[in-house]
Amino acid sequence: MHGYAPGTVTPTTELVLAHRHPDDKATVGDLVVQVYRQRTPVTCRHRIIDAQGKEHLVLVVGDTFCEEGGEPAGVTGFYIDITEQFNKDVQERLSEAVQTITERRAVINQSIGMLMLRYGIDADLAFKLLTRLSQESNIKLRVIAERAVADPATLGGLVDDVADRIDNLLRSVRESGY
Repeated sequence: MHGYAPGTVTPTTELVLAHRHPDDKATVGDLVVQVYRQRTPVTCRHRIIDAQGKEHLVLVVGDTFCEEGGEPAGVTGFYIDITEQFNKDVQERLSEAVQTITERRAVINQSIGMLMLRYGIDADLAFKLLTRLSQESNIKLRVIAERAVADPATLGGLVDDVADRIDNLLRSVRESGY
């Protein structure tokens, strides 16, 4: 994991610490002190830079081992390279977030288009109207947009209510010189 062929180096604390990521140096140093001086096992996640300069996200589990007299002789443990799984998880979450944003944005864009058509205004003003209505009613913009584009047959008076509110808001905006 550190980039050395088996048997080519002797693992030492100094060698292990030399591979820690610059942004994680304090954390890793504290862990070494904890495990060695306080004789407490540790589990942590941090980054290392291997001998070829490649960054790895690792999970480390460590504990002290002692000499016959009970004095600490060193630290033993293992590393688990979780880089690939972490990157996969981040990519999946990012894809889900982009999908959610795209879906939300689509209904907002549709409602902007409806306002543009109904009132003969540009997209910026339509968005400002929706935003202002959202702020004044303390209802999320997406919810207002969904109401504005919903099928009137399933919502009863809600679509008319949104239209009436937009009408009133547009009048107040025009009167105030928005």
